[in-house]
Amino acid sequence: MPTIYNTLTRQKEPFAPIDPKNVRMYVCGMTVYDYCHLGHARVMVVFDMIARWLRECGYPLTYVRNITDIDDKIIARAAENGETIGELTARFIQAMHEDADALGVLRPDVEPKATENIPQMIAMIEALIRNGKAYPAANGDVYYAVREFAAYGQLSGKSLDDLRAGERVEVDGFKRDPLDFVLWKAAKAGEPAWESPWGNGRPGWHIECSAMSDNLFGDTFDIHGGGADLQFPHHENEIAQSVGASGHVCGHGHAHTHHGQSIASHVKYWLHNGFIRVDGEKMSKSLGNFFTIRDVLKQYDPEVVRFFILRAHYRSPLNYSDAHLDDAKNALTRLYNTLANVPPVEFQVASEANDYTRRFFAAMNDDFDTVQAVAVLFELAGEANKTRSAELAGCLKALAGTIGLLQRNPTEFLQGGATANGLSNEEIEALIARRKQARADKNWAESDRIRDLLAEQGITLRDGADGTSWTRG
Repeated sequence: MPTIYNTLTRQKEPFAPIDPKNVRMYVCGMTVYDYCHLGHARVMVVFDMIARWLRECGYPLTYVRNITDIDDKIIARAAENGETIGELTARFIQAMHEDADALGVLRPDVEPKATENIPQMIAMIEALIRNGKAYPAANGDVYYAVREFAAYGQLSGKSLDDLRAGERVEVDGFKRDPLDFVLWKAAKAGEPAWESPWGNGRPGWHIECSAMSDNLFGDTFDIHGGGADLQFPHHENEIAQSVGASGHVCGHGHAHTHHGQSIASHVKYWLHNGFIRVDGEKMSKSLGNFFTIRDVLKQYDPEVVRFFILRAHYRSPLNYSDAHLDDAKNALTRLYNTLANVPPVEFQVASEANDYTRRFFAAMNDDFDTVQAVAVLFELAGEANKTRSAELAGCLKALAGTIGLLQRNPTEFLQGGATANGLSNEEIEALIARRKQARADKNWAESDRIRDLLAEQGITLRDGADGTSWTRG
């Protein structure tokens, strides 16, 4: 049985789903106004790994990852580009899918869009007003009344007093409290708007996830995930909205209660992946160390990027640099070399199949510890190389497959990954043909010159009885 680190309780807990026949996981997805960056890549790959592993453990999982297709940034970018909001978001949803597919990320089971769930958001805001947790203001906005939700701050470990002390004084005479956040924004000229009981407008950002998860899963489900940056205020606000709208109170048998309001009755396990840092600093546009997935994939094979992400524990900070990516490339190449040298046979994955599978399963069941799981893969590769065991090579490929690695033809991987400056496969093959002819002509100087030329481009040649094979890097 897996154990999972729960951000809400700050400890590892055995995974005991609410309904073992219907495990439900909701992950906060992208706001689609630009290309996805490395931080998005980490969220996509991490929760893809978690979804794959839960299914490997036999849990029937429904995985939902939403799309935010209306917000301030989207409106501003569409206006800047002179295109409609629909054109902008459709383009970047397609780009997001292309990036995710490249990284070996399986599509979520459901991918709801904010704009398709406005009635559900309006209904939830109405429930919050009925329950005394929200109020319409004179400016046409509707706000959440944070002081009416005593459990506010429990997920992030922040108290209302501390938050108020640190709050910048906002010039907003319409809020009852500076911490109150917007649920519905009154329409502004030239912006898209929907009809509501409070006049035309559009939803705030936080309400969309509460409404969509409630619409798809009801007011209680197993796992809610996202990046560490969403823990506060986004996920804190989601709890306030979802629990406040459902009216859950103490007495449901859930431990995490506060002043009569049950938090765990909404989501049982909160999971957050760590930040991506670039040479030790948080990735940000203002620091100029901001990388889109597309930028990185111009230089590195997508599986190398996936492997780089999975080689770190999902909750740890992940430090991005070319040196770290190069190291990941060399490491993944070692694993593929094993599969090229020792062709694998079909292997049925089972936790008790052998000592390697036992340790791999133990690692993955310990809060998805891919660091230890990948270490087992390298041990397997070493033993398969040493013993030339096709069964161990099959075990290596099968275990790696449970987290979306090592499923390609080894030669395709080892010969792939040309950078913009590198030789194409066709050019390499042509040079190998010229070298073969030079060797037939006993022109050893020309043969060596071509081998050295290829070596400078990172191409390694292997001469064997079946001819010459080659790999990159």
